[in-house]
Amino acid sequence: MQNKGLVTVFAILFGLVSLYQLSFTFIANKVEDRAKEFATSKFDASQPAERAAAEAQYLDSVATQTQFLGIDYKTAKEKELNKGLDLKGGINVILQVSVKDILAGLANNTKDPAFNQALADATELQKNSQSTYLESFFEAFEALPGENRLASADIFFNKSLEGQIESNMTNDQVKPVIARKIDESIASAFEVLRKRIDKFGVTQPNLQRLGSSGRILVELPGAKDVERVKKLLQSTAQLEFWEVVKEEEISSFIVEADTKLKELLAGKKDTTSVVADSTKTQDGDDIEELLGGEEVDETATAEETNPILSRVLPVRASNPGIASFFIKDTAVINSYLRMPEVRSMLSNDLRNTQFLWSIPEFSDALGEEITSLYAIKGNKEMTPQLSGGVIVDAQQSYNQAGRVSVTMQMNGTGAKIWEDMTEYAYQNGTQIAVVLDNIVYSAPGVSSGKISGGRSEITGDYTIAEAQDLANVLRAGKLPASADIIQAEVVGPTLGQEAINSGVLSFMIALVIVLLWMIFYYGKAGAFADVALAVNILFIFGILAGLGAVLTLPGIAGIVLTIGMSVDANVLIFERIREELDKGKSQRDSINDGFSNALSSILDANITTGLTGLILLIFGTGPIQGFATTLLIGICTSLFTAIFITRLFIDSYTKNGKPLTCSTGLTKNLFKNVNINFLGKRKMAFIISGILIAISLGSLFTNGLNQGIDFVGGRTYTVRFDKDVNALEIQNDLIAAFGSAEAKTYGGNNQLKISTKYKVDQTGSDVDVEVEKMLHEALQPNLPAGMTYEAFIADDDAKTAGRMEYYKVSPTIADDIKKSSFWAVLGSLVVVFLYILLRFRRWQFSLGAVAAVFHDVLIVLGVFSLTYKFMPFSMEIDQSFIAAILTVIGYSLNDTVVVFDRIREFFNEHTTWKMPKLINGALNSTLSRTLNTSLTTLLVLLCMFIFGAESIRGLLFAIMVGIIVGTYSSLFIATPIFYDTVRKRGIDLSDKKEEAETEK
Repeated sequence: MQNKGLVTVFAILFGLVSLYQLSFTFIANKVEDRAKEFATSKFDASQPAERAAAEAQYLDSVATQTQFLGIDYKTAKEKELNKGLDLKGGINVILQVSVKDILAGLANNTKDPAFNQALADATELQKNSQSTYLESFFEAFEALPGENRLASADIFFNKSLEGQIESNMTNDQVKPVIARKIDESIASAFEVLRKRIDKFGVTQPNLQRLGSSGRILVELPGAKDVERVKKLLQSTAQLEFWEVVKEEEISSFIVEADTKLKELLAGKKDTTSVVADSTKTQDGDDIEELLGGEEVDETATAEETNPILSRVLPVRASNPGIASFFIKDTAVINSYLRMPEVRSMLSNDLRNTQFLWSIPEFSDALGEEITSLYAIKGNKEMTPQLSGGVIVDAQQSYNQAGRVSVTMQMNGTGAKIWEDMTEYAYQNGTQIAVVLDNIVYSAPGVSSGKISGGRSEITGDYTIAEAQDLANVLRAGKLPASADIIQAEVVGPTLGQEAINSGVLSFMIALVIVLLWMIFYYGKAGAFADVALAVNILFIFGILAGLGAVLTLPGIAGIVLTIGMSVDANVLIFERIREELDKGKSQRDSINDGFSNALSSILDANITTGLTGLILLIFGTGPIQGFATTLLIGICTSLFTAIFITRLFIDSYTKNGKPLTCSTGLTKNLFKNVNINFLGKRKMAFIISGILIAISLGSLFTNGLNQGIDFVGGRTYTVRFDKDVNALEIQNDLIAAFGSAEAKTYGGNNQLKISTKYKVDQTGSDVDVEVEKMLHEALQPNLPAGMTYEAFIADDDAKTAGRMEYYKVSPTIADDIKKSSFWAVLGSLVVVFLYILLRFRRWQFSLGAVAAVFHDVLIVLGVFSLTYKFMPFSMEIDQSFIAAILTVIGYSLNDTVVVFDRIREFFNEHTTWKMPKLINGALNSTLSRTLNTSLTTLLVLLCMFIFGAESIRGLLFAIMVGIIVGTYSSLFIATPIFYDTVRKRGIDLSDKKEEAETEK
């Protein structure tokens, strides 16, 4: 081998860099272990919150202290190997920024019927469309009858788009302008979310825009307070400052309204029409949901003397307003004040008054929560004098009374308006209401003249964390449109640690088996391959750490699969060296020829697998991208270590004439002089495969597949109990609660995987909470005694029972995932067909390879269809399964390409051989490599399957079935189909005599 010195230097430097990159992970883990020991020594397991706080305090105290070679913990934490949710716990969500809201905002919330009909039609189109919402809107708008124009004064020709859209522009001219404004709004939403997350405090957060669909991926490994994260991501933070109507100006209206209501109610025997919509605010929001109130008491009768005044409380809230009321009465009061007959009694000056409620507080005197009513002076457009857009900084603080508060600093424009507002309030004796998301948080008066500098404060019944989050949201700004969680995954830290433990165990067992097998089969050459394999693993982890890539559980599976592929490259080399030695060549020539002759097969096999991995990387998301990343990195490092590192050791060992047989006494004569007539058995193979494919298709059409929520939408919970449970009994309880649900044993008999589609098409954290509370209630008889809802969903490092993992996919994104998966599989087949066509220059090779892949995929699908109902592990068809299918495609092609490469070599070497002898000879010569590689890879995957995490058993099972079927198909399907489609090779293959000789 030329340039040995350069290769040696490069390998050493690469190894040192890898060790340096991994050192950050070792340092961070060591410090965190000390922090856990410190926290454990201070607090026992019954004090998880205190223990977590002590651990965080310890880490903060040593953050900048040098730990090793000048590296401190803070630096090490920033550069450590990123672990995914399935290994670390945390939350992963995909947010859908509402393009519908942005369009409505750009059109100034127009009432134009064509515009609003197009929005409604676009929403319907999105249910079965791969187009973006904006494309669907344009399609729906142009489909409406009449000549509807986007640039009309009622739609986009308005003040906010002045200078960008003119009244004479055509729809085609308006479209790119709107598309640009939509993209700017989504980019703005992305920046707002990034700023919020940056201040949240998790390490290694990941935010990505997903194409142009308005979707944003947010990954927060290690985040434990999941509900807090959801609120942070979806909070609108609509901060407004309004002038408050003086109490003396509005009190007379309240008295008159009370009298008017008395008359109205007295004339009605049935009050249902009065209170039927009493639970809704003017904006359609549920006031009790906003305030945490109780159900509306609809038993009030028309004979009630004072409908409003009788509900006024003698005790005033600390945030007084006009009057105080019980929370349970707010919805009824709201409905009264919304009645047209009542609003008409407002004077002209107060015609645009809106009524809002203060934050609720508990009254010790009354024993219930109370709130205050405020009259806010509005204008015709109902826009506030000052909004939260002027806030440039916000911090959690404490007010003069020592209560937690949020202080805010405004920009120059806001400071001037604030100065004018406070001066007016001082001169007129009025208050300024600080309103956040339609709730009055405070309404201070101004007692010392105008306030300059733009500084203000919000006080309320906050915890420190809530105040910090509010300050974070205000500082980052509000989202330009609502952002709904359409896909969410929550993994508890306990499950993550268990996944790490099982992953490491299975990885080590698989590695030991492979290392021992290589020595057993190839002797000293196998030992050299083992060293190269160890270097390969070091390189993989070093590159992952250096690139900042995320290591996931499927990623570990990808690394384990890479071990098998690395072995495959060495097997190809050693088998070729053995062949050259058997031909009587010298050891030096045999080694040179063995490496050079194996190179073509190694490259072809790895490139085809790499192409499928690349497609998986493009189309996959989350953990599947982790699988593809490690697979692609592993392919590159495997090529380098097998071709160069192994060669360095072999050349160094043999330079003084030491013998290298590439075998042991037990394996020396294995697979020698094998002469199987593979082509002669092709008809029987076609019959067997035909039967298997027919059974598979029959099951697919009758049984179907167990589609996971990735493809159909829904919610999945992994729930652990403190005892063994009966899945069927619990499923019946869940069906009673949700209408439809599924519960399956997941891992041990004390753990279930629960799926339901209940309200999956509804978005919002409130719906998620509702479903989780229903789940907790339905499971209550089987949960540990006294387990509260909060304990059920808590993310505790030492959690032994409760919700361990949560996954949600909305129907819209489920449809997108299904279609992208289909295109991923189809795309991989097309790409590989073209590669083989270009590489081998015969379409018959491509046909044989793709036919074999179709054969393998159909049989794997059939096995899953036939067995998913009784297998003791999850066999759902989800994104992980698609990763498995693409891996099967890659492996099957890997095997087939090696065989085809040898056939092509025999074409050139044995020009006088007839086609059947030539092909059978090529197949027999590669049999040792085929079986050896398949066996070692199967052993590796079997270790992962037995000792690894439950969540990837379905993926591993699919790959194992695929390897068995792929090995068979490369010998009995791909090659025979190639043979049957080749018409001539120096002889006429249509000759009956030749055909007869083949069948013998």
